[in-house]
Amino acid sequence: MKVIYTPLISCLFFGLLLTYGQEKTSYKLIENISYRTLEQQTDPYIKERCVLDIYYPETLKDFPTIIYFHGGGLKFGNKNIPDYLKEKGVAVVAVNYRFYPKVPTASIIEDAAASIAWVHQNIAAYGGSTSLLFLSGHSAGGYLASMVGLDKKYLNAYNIDANSLAGLIPFSGHAITHMTVREEQGIDEITPIIDAMAPLYHVRPDAPPYIIITGDRDQELLGRYEENAYMMRMMKLAGHEKTELYEIQAYGHNMVYPAVPILLRKVKEIEKEVKSYTTETPLKRTPNVQ
Repeated sequence: MKVIYTPLISCLFFGLLLTYGQEKTSYKLIENISYRTLEQQTDPYIKERCVLDIYYPETLKDFPTIIYFHGGGLKFGNKNIPDYLKEKGVAVVAVNYRFYPKVPTASIIEDAAASIAWVHQNIAAYGGSTSLLFLSGHSAGGYLASMVGLDKKYLNAYNIDANSLAGLIPFSGHAITHMTVREEQGIDEITPIIDAMAPLYHVRPDAPPYIIITGDRDQELLGRYEENAYMMRMMKLAGHEKTELYEIQAYGHNMVYPAVPILLRKVKEIEKEVKSYTTETPLKRTPNVQ
């Protein structure tokens, strides 16, 4: 499904969400938690960059958690929790990771997987549900969310089935091989490549719900909308029934604000669906949902 989303619709829906999760709910922020092992933290760069912040509702239980990766081309940036994701009845985990060229781009994806594994192992202690983990992020962060959610090897390293994720909701991320990965390989950024470092390479019918959001096709970076439109088509052809594409008109690559209402709406829809499952009617793609 492809939906053209206007800023007016987005803002109206966002206004409706302002009250979601706010009723007598207090929130707590814990910053700079290391998600790598103590042995790995002997590396100063890992100790510096492999940290996350967790913002969560203290008075709710079994809430959804959005793991959010920042953008910056895999070369720069810093973890952040968008203000409009706060006080919405969900936890948000903002993740830092290492950068190219100080580390190979594959190591950056491995950082993202390690942070997800940390959340999977620890979120219940904060009151969250491991059945309601969503991956999101903007630009390079959207690419990381897609790569870890679609190429199962990264989470398999932690004995986690990527299919147990509740949803993948990238904002304006690469579907083809990331431009910085191509730079690493000596390939020009306008030469499209689809290899094992491309989310498109890993299309499969049993993936978690995949909600793709981009800016206006005429204002986005390079062919960002078009590659994601192709991603949607290939997921559909592969037999994935829960792929959607939203194009936000009048916004270019910096489309986080109007994308958040879509993210929150889909999280609520999937939360309701997941919580309705029983042992008699299990979710086929996630046989180990708790």
